[in-house]
Amino acid sequence: MKLNIKGLIPAIIQDNETKNVLMLGYMNQEALDKTLELNKVTFFSRSKNRLWTKGEESGHFLNLVSIKNDCDNDTLLIKVNPVGSTCHTGLDTCWQELNNQEFGFISKLEETIKDRKENADSNKSYVASLFAKGINKIAQKVGEEAVEVVIEAKDTNDDLFLSESADLLFHYLILLQAKGYQLNDVVNILKSREK
Repeated sequence: MKLNIKGLIPAIIQDNETKNVLMLGYMNQEALDKTLELNKVTFFSRSKNRLWTKGEESGHFLNLVSIKNDCDNDTLLIKVNPVGSTCHTGLDTCWQELNNQEFGFISKLEETIKDRKENADSNKSYVASLFAKGINKIAQKVGEEAVEVVIEAKDTNDDLFLSESADLLFHYLILLQAKGYQLNDVVNILKSREK
């Protein structure tokens, strides 16, 4: 680990589960040792000129998962399980972002579905037309797609199976949106069942 001329190293704090960057802090060797001892991230506060365990006043600790050096040995990546908000402003991150799980393209697709629900012309958008027909039609489409997945699962055509699986997921995301939910809500229930 290479410390800068002030004896500090930048520490990028990342949520172990969501993979979102929560904050940037600085550590000296003593802060790193304290972090490893407590399993709670401890920084060297440049403004207070002392060690500072994140959450010591608020209770919003950063529980340590892992620490890695970058390729140049001059920056730490610290993965954590945060307890509460990370930023002193009370927000999830120091960039005023929510610390929600992102699912890459699926999250983008959820946003597109939401936009079509709220803004698209039902004569020009398939998604908007389903919302216009109501929850019963959307639920029916999910049922139809589920049956098609089951049929294709019993066959040997992998392309058809995957295509029907994509249709099922797409329509399920529409159904979630129609009920006022997102995939994150379902994932949270699955997490709560983890043993």
